[in-house]
Amino acid sequence: MRSAFVIYLRLIAANIRAQLGYPVSFLLEATGTGLILSMWFISLVLIFQRFEHIAGWTLGEVAFLYGLIEMAFGTMDMIFSGFDPHFFGSNVRRGGFDKLLLRPEGLTVQVLGSSFVFRRLGRIIQGVVIFIIALSMIEVSWTPAKILYLPVVFISLICFFGGLFIIGSTITFWTVESIEVINILTYGGSEMMSYPMHIYQDWMRRFFTFIVPAIFLNYYPALYFLDKPALQALPSFAPFLSPMAGFGVLLLALRFWRFGIRHYQSTGT
Repeated sequence: MRSAFVIYLRLIAANIRAQLGYPVSFLLEATGTGLILSMWFISLVLIFQRFEHIAGWTLGEVAFLYGLIEMAFGTMDMIFSGFDPHFFGSNVRRGGFDKLLLRPEGLTVQVLGSSFVFRRLGRIIQGVVIFIIALSMIEVSWTPAKILYLPVVFISLICFFGGLFIIGSTITFWTVESIEVINILTYGGSEMMSYPMHIYQDWMRRFFTFIVPAIFLNYYPALYFLDKPALQALPSFAPFLSPMAGFGVLLLALRFWRFGIRHYQSTGT
């Protein structure tokens, strides 16, 4: 375990050194990513100038959701970029994954360390800034329990989206190309979770509750942090299911990943 962790750190360090070898390009890409995503917040501000709230949620409360999602998704996209279905699928198609099979180290560590998109730091910083702005716009009654639970929710979100990346990559063993439904659940899911979930139709809420448990990772915890009442009857423990949903999806994804490796057949390239 320790050996695998050391190898992973060395792979990540090599990735970072390669990207920082072109500092101007790195700064432009990281800054550009943050500025483009910041346009969402600007557009949201303009919407709230016309409408005071969205289904009872103020600008600061929606920004709380968005900032937390952006921080978590940006961190996941940086750490799990080796499992990005598009990147991984093209690697399988070119025969790059076959090379990893010939090496003595664990495949999961090798894939995790094969890419580390450091420019995602721009998205993370943008999320941090919006989250801080959100906290300045709303009053949160912080308690020791809330302070301790916030990083748990953050890590759970990373595990959730990372698990979806792993599932998408595993599917490319049979499809070769990544499938768009995974992008809908990852990139599209992050956009959807940036808004209060009760604004969506019943069928969508049921899907993201009982099929893909996204509702437990941002919306329900936000109700707890912001002391907002739920619009439907919820069990008292619902806001605290975030780690079960996040880590559960990641564990299921790793099991599916191991199943895919056992049944993998080379593309022959």
